[in-house]
Amino acid sequence: MFAAYNRLLLRRPIVTNMVTTGFLFGAGDLSAQAFFPSQDQAKFNFKRLARTIIFGGVVFAPIGVRWYSLLGKINVFRSTLGNSLVRVAADQLIFAPFIGIPLFYSVMACFELNPNPVQEARTKLEKYWWTTLRNNWTVWPAFQLINFALVPAQFKLLAVNLFSIGWNCYLSYLLNSSTGTVLKEEPDQIMM
Repeated sequence: MFAAYNRLLLRRPIVTNMVTTGFLFGAGDLSAQAFFPSQDQAKFNFKRLARTIIFGGVVFAPIGVRWYSLLGKINVFRSTLGNSLVRVAADQLIFAPFIGIPLFYSVMACFELNPNPVQEARTKLEKYWWTTLRNNWTVWPAFQLINFALVPAQFKLLAVNLFSIGWNCYLSYLLNSSTGTVLKEEPDQIMM
């Protein structure tokens, strides 16, 4: 199965990553709905799952493929560790705060078909951006250091997608919770 996946990646990297990323983003939302159902959610929300799958497959995957390709070209040091540290810094100081997190909340606000998606996106970013970024910094730098140092280039996005089943569960929970907080006491407390 892994060999077949590798052949698909080599032949059609964008499409293969789109399908894989959509599926794994969906797994994160499925987990969130199963383990952390919203108080106002009486039954499973298939529209929410579809929005998450479409975001992962159609929006995030093509950007992710290009981002990891760009990061792979960073070779400022002779050592793998030095280059991996620079890649982690770029990923966590550029992509996460200014591309990944804003993209998620903005696109999801549009996918929810709210009457004013721009205002809804702004509201979600104001409400969740800092909490999400802080939580991101508690889990992603260590994982990305391992990913950039040890995982072959064509599998970096797959590794991220597998790891992010839990992260996507968290994002889905946060986005769809009625309070908009992970912990009841303080909106900016760290979940993990």
